[in-house]
Amino acid sequence: MTRRITTGQRKHRSPLPWLALIAFIAGSVILGFGWLADWFDTRRDTASDFTDAIEASAGKHPGFRRAHSKGVCVSGWFQGSPQGHALSIAPMFDGQKVPVLGRLSIGGADPHGADASARVRSMALQLTSADGQQWRMAMNSFPFFAVPTVDAFLAQTRAQAPDPATGKPDPEKMKAFVAANPSAQRFQRWAQQEPWSTSWANTVYNGVNAFVFHAVDGSTRAVRWHMQPQAPFEEMSAEQRAQADTDYLYEELRQRLQQGPLRWAMQVTVAGDGDDAADPSTPWPDSRPQVMAGTLELVSAEPQAEGACRDINFDPLVLPKGVTGSDDPILAARSAVYSVSFNRRQQEIAAGRAPEATSKEGGNGAMGEESRR
Repeated sequence: MTRRITTGQRKHRSPLPWLALIAFIAGSVILGFGWLADWFDTRRDTASDFTDAIEASAGKHPGFRRAHSKGVCVSGWFQGSPQGHALSIAPMFDGQKVPVLGRLSIGGADPHGADASARVRSMALQLTSADGQQWRMAMNSFPFFAVPTVDAFLAQTRAQAPDPATGKPDPEKMKAFVAANPSAQRFQRWAQQEPWSTSWANTVYNGVNAFVFHAVDGSTRAVRWHMQPQAPFEEMSAEQRAQADTDYLYEELRQRLQQGPLRWAMQVTVAGDGDDAADPSTPWPDSRPQVMAGTLELVSAEPQAEGACRDINFDPLVLPKGVTGSDDPILAARSAVYSVSFNRRQQEIAAGRAPEATSKEGGNGAMGEESRR
């Protein structure tokens, strides 16, 4: 286990619809924030148990990933800035353009779901340096996590599981969970108040978890980052969401790319005194130093069945020299749950149980999802 990173060492409507929304979002991102095997070694709950809980609460689609099932492949470049290079010796910050393979997706377990029904949007990236080092990122449109610990996340997942008698989650269980967890209440407020963007291209994607940057002089800093879009934000109304086509995000993205590349600035927040790098449910103050560490440029998109992103496991602990993970417990166990999910999907493929894709962006077939993690 790594030791705790502290910044002193380093530079009134009914709540039930929103309770259900929180449950949905939690189910959408369980595989986006996982836990390493050492966590499971010290607790009774295993990676298989947790994957069972995910399937019970979010639904199961044989041959597809258990969360963020619908998405598209993207590709482009990343170019680091001198300011980023001053923070970390990661080769991606040396000023040279490095190739990027990525995936834009929506929250939820339905690989054919309607884009406009998903509250969460996500960006996953793989940056590859000239010497072959890789940096994989998994980012989401929410700025902080609903709970700070794996135990709380598991309790939340189980609270949203459907009652066998009704086929629906028991709202009292989720209500009780939210009442007992202040961070979930804060997340509820975000879900209620934050406007929806009209595009993948004008969405801010947050790393949420903290990492550690290592500078050339040996100093270390706890950081979080987000991708800030160059495209101006536009709010999507409830009426627009109701009228949108099933695959509107993909079609809108394709139209934008026909006009030219899409860009995001990688903004790095450096932790200050009192900021806990191990708690992803607590935002850091806006007053913390912000560094523009580089520019992401996406130039193409394609269905994930044929795209290069399908075979990438976007594990956020695949890191280059100059970047290490924090001791955030939710960051620290992704590999175990991903491994179980991957093995189950492989067995489903072998048994011929994978469904055929029916939508354009989700037009992946089982292999388009199965081989990804």
